[in-house]
Amino acid sequence: MASVGARLNLYNIIQRRRKTPRPRVFKDRSNPLEELPADEVFRKYRFRPDTILFIVGMFFEDLVHPTLRNSPLPPLLQVLAALRFVATGSFYNLVGESLGVAKSTTGRAARYVCRLLAGKAGNYIKFPRDVSSYKSRFFEIAGFPNVVGCVDGTQIKIKAPNVNEGEYVNRKGFHSLNVQMVCGPDFCITNVVAKWPGSVHDSRIFKESVLCREFENGHIQGMLLGDSGYSLKTYLMTPYLNPTEAHMQRYNTAHCRTRVLIEQTFGILKRRFSYLHSELRLSPQRACVAVVACCVLHNIGINRGDIISNSDDNDLNVAEDVIDGVVDMGGNGKTVRDHIARNYF
Repeated sequence: MASVGARLNLYNIIQRRRKTPRPRVFKDRSNPLEELPADEVFRKYRFRPDTILFIVGMFFEDLVHPTLRNSPLPPLLQVLAALRFVATGSFYNLVGESLGVAKSTTGRAARYVCRLLAGKAGNYIKFPRDVSSYKSRFFEIAGFPNVVGCVDGTQIKIKAPNVNEGEYVNRKGFHSLNVQMVCGPDFCITNVVAKWPGSVHDSRIFKESVLCREFENGHIQGMLLGDSGYSLKTYLMTPYLNPTEAHMQRYNTAHCRTRVLIEQTFGILKRRFSYLHSELRLSPQRACVAVVACCVLHNIGINRGDIISNSDDNDLNVAEDVIDGVVDMGGNGKTVRDHIARNYF
């Protein structure tokens, strides 16, 4: 009997020592768009209130999740969580604290909104139907004819992946994605390819892209400007590696002045979304989705006039990254380049 009583006493002691389950607490969720001035909203979320509400309206039905649970996260806070995440590149718990949202909820919201935005790439990242306006606006920059876009790749740093880790180490020695973009004269992104590891060369990305096939088949009338890392084609002009005559040097100068727009586009994109400056703590697949989502947001901002002032942007004048040249792999791109240099410069 004594042993039974001792066991009962021990059981009672253990029961008393057990922690009482912490009650679930529902925090009051504020609306930053109502509490903060427009400039402060722009600083925190990189867009002004009317553009944020426009983005919420784009996905409102997708962001309303039917549930029997209490206090579901409203669509506005889901979008704000995603915007705050890509604007700062901060951890989910810090982003969630600023909105009164749990870390796990913030992560799910940010990933889901990024997927929705990336799904709109076909609507917001594309060449205009009439490229004549692009040609005239590019020509006004430095007199370069028939240009419809500038192409280049940029390295987006990511954490070391678990699979095929070596393929993501670029020539500068860190893990990254090599993302190819094409921009228009207004810094709008007209094409993006975000799926290749950092070790892949720019010329290979372009050669295997849908955009290259469209130019090859004549679906896009005009030419792109690329650096010396690309193959010289009739539709892709690169600079002279060793200009020997004055018109060649003038051609190179005009080429550089025009092509710098893609470098400026990278600067504007990464300044708006600091997330792209730091190491993306995501798998390569999720990182690709997030990059495309940022490009869609970038174009939405330009289309709505919700942009960063160029006078405040320190990243616009980016030095040209000249690498070893690639010889012409076919066509008569050299003939076209010589013709342009002699007749226009």
